[in-house]
Formats: sequence, structure tokens, C-alpha cells
Amino acid sequence: MLEKNPLHKEHGLFRNMWYILKKMVKYDRRFLYLFPIGILCLPTMNYLWTFISKFVIDMITGERSLKELLYLMLVFTAIQIGSTMLNTYFYSHWWNFVKIRFHMMNEKNQKVMHILYYHLEDPNVLDCYQKAENACNNNNEGIEGMMRQIMDLFQSFAVVLVGLFILGTMNPFIMILMVVISTLNFFISNKTNAESKKTVWDPLAPWWRKRNYMQNITTDFKAAKDIRMFGLRKWLIEKYRKLNETRLDAQKRNAKLWLRASLAAGILAILSRIIVIGWLIYATVMRGLTIGNFTLYFVSAQTFYEYISKLLNCISNLLARSREVDDFRSFMEFDGGDRDTLGLDVPKDTTYEFTFHNVSFHYPKAEKYALRHLNLTLKAGERLAVVGLNGAGKSTFIKLLLRLYEPSEGEILLNGVNIQKYNRDSYYRVFAPVFQNVELFAFPLAQNVSMQALDQTDKKKAEQCLLDAGFGERLRALPHGVDTQILKVIDDDGVDLSGGEKQKLALARALYKDAPVVVLDEPTAALDALAEAKLYADFDKLIGGKTAVYISHRLSSTQFCHHVAMFVDGEMKEYGTHKSLMELGGAYANMFHVQAQYYVEDPEHEQEQEMEAEVTKGA
Repeated sequence: MLEKNPLHKEHGLFRNMWYILKKMVKYDRRFLYLFPIGILCLPTMNYLWTFISKFVIDMITGERSLKELLYLMLVFTAIQIGSTMLNTYFYSHWWNFVKIRFHMMNEKNQKVMHILYYHLEDPNVLDCYQKAENACNNNNEGIEGMMRQIMDLFQSFAVVLVGLFILGTMNPFIMILMVVISTLNFFISNKTNAESKKTVWDPLAPWWRKRNYMQNITTDFKAAKDIRMFGLRKWLIEKYRKLNETRLDAQKRNAKLWLRASLAAGILAILSRIIVIGWLIYATVMRGLTIGNFTLYFVSAQTFYEYISKLLNCISNLLARSREVDDFRSFMEFDGGDRDTLGLDVPKDTTYEFTFHNVSFHYPKAEKYALRHLNLTLKAGERLAVVGLNGAGKSTFIKLLLRLYEPSEGEILLNGVNIQKYNRDSYYRVFAPVFQNVELFAFPLAQNVSMQALDQTDKKKAEQCLLDAGFGERLRALPHGVDTQILKVIDDDGVDLSGGEKQKLALARALYKDAPVVVLDEPTAALDALAEAKLYADFDKLIGGKTAVYISHRLSSTQFCHHVAMFVDGEMKEYGTHKSLMELGGAYANMFHVQAQYYVEDPEHEQEQEMEAEVTKGA
């Protein structure tokens, strides 16, 4: 049995219809008059020629004059032209449904970019988001599907209402029987819709995530080398094939469900037509029904059954679309802590002191703590090196400091105030982080440094930051300097960067932001140990008196930092200066001795350099 997502909420059909109607009016007020036009035109277009046929036949059989016949045709033609023009105007605005869907997609995108970072690692949140994504990714399902179905509902209701007045004069019992048959068809369709969503489409939410991953990994240029060198093609194709089998099995189950429903609908439609034709023949032969009325009732009965079925199918489809709108609203109403502007603004002080007071953290559903009982103070202007092996808790510490995570226990203070009392936007402005995985954006290079809109980007400052970060050689080789497009996603002439170049770009971002606290979370992993040590030393000079935190499992930054925090298995085991920890002879000292060889130049090479310097000096 499929476990229900705890984030899912059900609002009901009428509440979802009202929700969508409000969105339609909010984003396009023309729907206030488009709806009445659509509702007026459809009955007119469907019944007008039925009445023309009746009146023409009655006038011919009743030996009316040609003048009266022409006058009648003129009136009906005028009505038809007016209705056609209004109907054309109405349908010319159906693209507005797409526009409104795009607005709601934008709401969803803004939501996912604002929710707390750690939620993006929660499978329930990811599945909830995926279903919301599915609810707004095409024209006929989800939120746009509901918009269209609401319009169809009102139009079909208008056609049915007119049909009730016409057929009420024919035989009320026949009309009731047709309604009963249509209602039976509706219940079959609605049950099939509900069963299809529950047993076919809802279980596919994880499939979409897996499919997107496989699609990306098999087409991503970054993975191409590994795929070729390690012979992963057959394995990946097989994984993709098995993944597609899951989707095909779901499609087969869905087809079988709807096959039964379609057969039932066809049989009921035939039964309805037989009943109407049988009664009309009887009424014509036995009760003297005129040929004109025969035509009126026959065509009107067909239209009535078509639209009573369509009306009820609209309700069935609306219920299906409502379930999808539930998916969209469930994500939008999920409290992901995305109110970034709530709380106090961080004071624009020149000094910031951070205190971790007995802080622990564990990931959702994880049994083991990633960080336990951390007590640490980071003073203004201090250089702190956070070291340890992979998995020691270094990155978790940084994510807590940056407030990407919230502590499971304890608190973090900024100048004596719990950081949760500050709004996130102002808190994030305190930091200029440089992460290990550098994300490039398909913007010009200058914007990749400023991380702002083009009209808010200082190109000269961006260029200087790139030069200071050691990106100068690559910058001079670029065809358009800081205006060069990055990546080929948008611009065919865009350029990609190597791993080391990306990390220098990330350092330039930190310099450009010019925040009071700089955080480097292993950004130099693509560099060798000596290059890393030089880059850290150069960068440390550039940031001047700012507070800085250097994270690494290598120890190139520790000697110029004021303090070193040594993490082991989620706990800070040692804390002090480089000298004091070396004298302690513990885990840090052992780690430093193991790595020391990587920070010393080749002795012979050093002697050669000294001799060259002496010769030059003597000359």
C-alpha cells in the first residue's frame, strides 16, 4: 500500500475552483467579461440552426410566403454572425490560460527557491514538489486543465439548461432517463479518474525524479568522460530501460482502466439514442408530431445528451483536476520557513561575533547526529580554520553558521542574539561564501561574479575581483572579457571553465560581495596542495580585516589562522592555535605531520632557485 505523503492536503472541489477563479481574475481581469461571452455563445451556436430547420420546415409545410421565409433567414443569419464574432473573440483569448499557468509556475519556482535549504534533502518535500511541478507542466491537466474545465462546465451547463426547456415540451420522462444514463456514465468516469490517480500517477512521483536524474546524467557534458572511460553506456542504458519499464507498466494499467470506462460510455450513448429515436417515431406515427418538431426534438436530444454527458464529464474531470490542484496547493502551503523577510534586520555593525552554544544537528530521519554539543566562539576579525577528515562535520558546521540549517539542539548567537530572530535576507548579507561545488550560470562573466542583474553589475569591479582572485590569465584569453557568455545553454558562443577556474571565479564572487564574514568551504579541492596554500595566503591578504572561516581536510590555511578547530566524527575534538595543537600532539598534530610533505618544495629545486638568485644578485 502506497504511504500517503504527510505534506499532502485535500481542499475539495469547490474550494479549488474558487482558488483557481481568483487566480484567473488576479492575473487577467478580462475573464470577468470573457466568461459571460463564452456562456452566451455556446448555446446559441448549438441550438440556432436546430430552430432554423424547424421553422423552415414548418413554413414550407404550412405554405407560408417566401417573404416571411427570407425575413426569418435574415434574422437568424444576423444572430449567427454576431454569435460567431463573439465566439471567435472568446477563443482568441484562450492563450491567457497559458499566461496564468506561467504566473503560477513562477509562484512555485519562487517558493522552492525560498524554502529552508535542508528541506531540499527531504524525500517527502521533493515528492510534494514534483507533484506540484506535474500540476503545472501542460495545458490540459493540473491548474490550466482546471481553468479550461471550469469554462467548459459553465458553457455546458448553459447548453443543458436551454435543452431542458426544449425537451421539457417533448417528454419529461425521456429527458429524465437521459439524465440518469449520463449520470451513470459520470460515476464510471469519476471512479476511473480517482483510481487512475491513486494507483497509476501518484506512485510515479519518485519515478519523475529518477527519470530527470537519468536524463541529466546521460546528456550532461561533465559526465561524458566518466561514461566513456569506465564503459558506463550499457549500464546506464539498462538502468534507463528498467526505469522506462516502470512507466510503461503504469501506462498499461491506466489504459486498461480507461478501456473499460470507454466501453461503458459507448454502450450508454447507443442506449440513449435508441430510446430517443424510438419515442420520436412513436410520437410521429401515433400522436401526430410534426416533421418540424421531429427535427427540433431529434437534434436537440442529441445535443442535450452530448452536453449533459459533457457537463457530468466536466465534473468528473474537475474532480481529477482538483486532486492535481491539491498537489499544487499542498506544496505552496507547505510551511518551509520561506518567509525570508520576517524578523529583525541584522544591525549594520562593523563587527560580528558568533557563538555556538551546545549546538547539535541531525538530518531528518537520520539516527546519527552529524554534529554534537558544539561550543565555539568566532570573534570579529578572527581567522578560524576548521579541519578534519571527510564526514567529520565541517560542512554541517558551515551550513549552520550560514543558517542553511537550523540547530536540532542548542542555539547560535550573533552579538548575543539568537540568529533565528533575524530575517534571513539580512542575515545572508553578512556572509560571502565560497563553496566546493561552484555553480556556473548562463549569464555573462561579469554577472557570474556580481550575482546581480546586469544593470546592477559594476563591470570594472567584477574585472578587478577576477584579477585579484588569480583569474587574469584566463580573462585575457576570453573573446569579450567580462562580457563573455558563460556556458552554451543560451548562447552558442558561450564558454565553459575548468575546475580550477571555477573556484577562482567563486573567490571573485566573495570579493565582489564584500561582506564582513568570508567563508571558504573547501573551494580549492581542484588545486594541488602547494597551489591551495598559495591561493589561501593570497586571498587572506585580499580580505584584510574581515572575519574568515577556512574549511578544509588539508591544512594549508591553519598556520596563518588565529585558531584551529579539529572535527572528528561530528564533534570538535581539539581547539586552539596551530602552535598549541602541535604541542598537544593529538589528532591535529598527527594529521599535520602526515600532510607536511605536501607543503614543502623539492629541496633540490629550492637550492637551484637560491643559486640563481645569488648569480643574479652578483651580476
